[in-house]
Amino acid sequence: MAQNVTVKRLTSTLSCTTSAPLSNLLDQCILSKLLRDARRVHALILKSPFAQEVYIQNRLIDGYAKCGSLEDAQKVFDKMTERNTFSHNSVLTGLVRFGLIEEALRVFGLVPEPDHCSWNSMVAGFAQHGRFRDAVEWFARMHQEGFVRDEYAFGSVLSSCSGLEDVGMGMQVHGLLVKYPCSGDVYMGSALVDVYAKCGYVGDARKVFDGMEEKNTVTWNTLITCYEQNGPVGEALEVFRKMMESGFGPNEVTLASITSACATLTAIREGEQIHAQALKSDVYRDDLILSNALVDMYAKCGRVNQARWVFDRMPVRNVVSETSMVSGYAKAASIEAAKSLFSRMTDRDIVVWNALMAGYAESGENEEAVSLFRLLKRDSVWPTHFTFANLLSACSNLADIRFGRQIHAHVLKHGTRFQTGPDSDIFVGNALIDMYMKCGSVKDGCWAFDNMLERDKVSWNAMIVGFAQNGFGLEALEKFRRMLEFGEQPDHITMIGVLSACSHAGLVKEGRQYFDSMTNKHGLAPLKDHYSCMVDLLGRAGCLQEAKALIDTMPMPPGKVIWASFLAACRVHHDIEMAKYVAEKLLEVDPSESGAYILISNLYAELGRWKDVNGVRKLMKEQGVVKQPGCSWIEVQNHVHVFMVKDRTHPFREDIRLLLLRLTKQMKVSGLNGDLEANEDHTDEISTYCYPSELLAGVG
Repeated sequence: MAQNVTVKRLTSTLSCTTSAPLSNLLDQCILSKLLRDARRVHALILKSPFAQEVYIQNRLIDGYAKCGSLEDAQKVFDKMTERNTFSHNSVLTGLVRFGLIEEALRVFGLVPEPDHCSWNSMVAGFAQHGRFRDAVEWFARMHQEGFVRDEYAFGSVLSSCSGLEDVGMGMQVHGLLVKYPCSGDVYMGSALVDVYAKCGYVGDARKVFDGMEEKNTVTWNTLITCYEQNGPVGEALEVFRKMMESGFGPNEVTLASITSACATLTAIREGEQIHAQALKSDVYRDDLILSNALVDMYAKCGRVNQARWVFDRMPVRNVVSETSMVSGYAKAASIEAAKSLFSRMTDRDIVVWNALMAGYAESGENEEAVSLFRLLKRDSVWPTHFTFANLLSACSNLADIRFGRQIHAHVLKHGTRFQTGPDSDIFVGNALIDMYMKCGSVKDGCWAFDNMLERDKVSWNAMIVGFAQNGFGLEALEKFRRMLEFGEQPDHITMIGVLSACSHAGLVKEGRQYFDSMTNKHGLAPLKDHYSCMVDLLGRAGCLQEAKALIDTMPMPPGKVIWASFLAACRVHHDIEMAKYVAEKLLEVDPSESGAYILISNLYAELGRWKDVNGVRKLMKEQGVVKQPGCSWIEVQNHVHVFMVKDRTHPFREDIRLLLLRLTKQMKVSGLNGDLEANEDHTDEISTYCYPSELLAGVG
């Protein structure tokens, strides 16, 4: 307001013998960005003896452009009886500022003798408006035309190299820059660090940074962001510490980058310290970008309530804020809260759709994930690779191969190539393999694997584990051999698949060799899951003493999974004494584990020791142990039928009961009644419909 009063007063009283005071008034107009004042000065110029002076007219064109009126600037330019290069440059600068690049090109062609400012305006215009290739081309043309490139030209072309992520071009510009006096400029150094950072060349970015004699906050921010986006992320915190020690105060960009690094590292303590620092500043407390980063950090660290606290106190929110909050709720299994916030969002991008879909899949609400995809298609939202990966995960959990194939068709229509790179989509191919394998379609899983342009360790693991889960033990081992031939080193998941394959194929000798090779050849210390696979392998083969010896030498306490697996093996091989020992161990780990009682009871039943069966069942009652009823389901003609033990609700229950009775008689005639005789009174169970749920599902 004070500047406005000053300009108004001066324009009414000013009397001058040169145009310098008028130029000073235009400077004030440019600072205030007030078009009305610029027009007042223009009126004063028209009444002065300097109305036709080229210099003051050039300044007026520049003032109008910077006050936001390109139309007024153009009118002044058009009425000039005499123009020079600066006149054209003023118009060029205004056109570039408004993004009218094609018009700027036309005006550039009219400049009688373009100077380096003309060229700089064009290079800067291209860079500022995303035409990076044109910026690089015009920078090269400057050299061909014999113009000396200054820090402005270098700054624009380096910005374009960052935008293109073209490290080769960036290195060429770097090589040229060192020959110029401006090479030591702090802005040039910061721009070079940014080029290498955006291209992922972290070592080169650090080398340029360390070689700079002068640094500013932008320089430090650029290196922090480099580590935050490219890794190692922990180094971003170290650079921030050194920045503070060097006397540079952080700004909102610094704090946002460091907060994002804390989110990646789930470094909640450091994140809370950054938050506390932001709260102390009136400038940063309500900054949108920093607040978004804080919401994201707390959400990723599992502190959903703190994320919501920041979210609720934001004076302005955008889709990023809401997406981070939905994602946080989804990851914390607060699906209803995520769904509620999602439904209230007016601007929903694909990121938030993916976040909620992932939350559904991870929480086991797979049908909801599928329904959300249908809603996404109805709203004409374009899916991404992450959408398909989440959906395929849901299909895997549902074992819904029909819908999985539909998603596969969508994947192919979107041109997915299953390869690594800046827009890597290889994880979609891996999800396809996993889906087909879990649905039992090994052939389709192999097709997906064979048609991937590139494969990573996860791809090989999905195949090996998939083969093992579907009983193709030899094929799993052959795939493992091929994996090693391709130079891919196994990890713990690979070896679980390999050992499971040996177990299913009964390859005891090979299983021992692969187990030993984990430590001797691949440098992998066996985990509890690997010991579990070996106990299962040895138990299936009847090597019960060897399995017990392996358990006794485990470097970690065996869990109930290992003891339960071993107990099942004892039952299969009718080793009642070992079974008693193992059952005791299993109940020490989990006294409420009904599986131990059931297995030992069934073992007694198979041996005809009905008194002991009754004793076990009596003990279960005394201990308050309740066996959860079995549940199975089967899809018939697009309808899912669910069965539970003692189920009397199915509409076809009588038909199923009669069929079961007929099948039972046929099994007894064929001598396949071992499992049935494990029950005390089989006739009663038939009449009361007490069949195992999976048997009911099989009949369905």
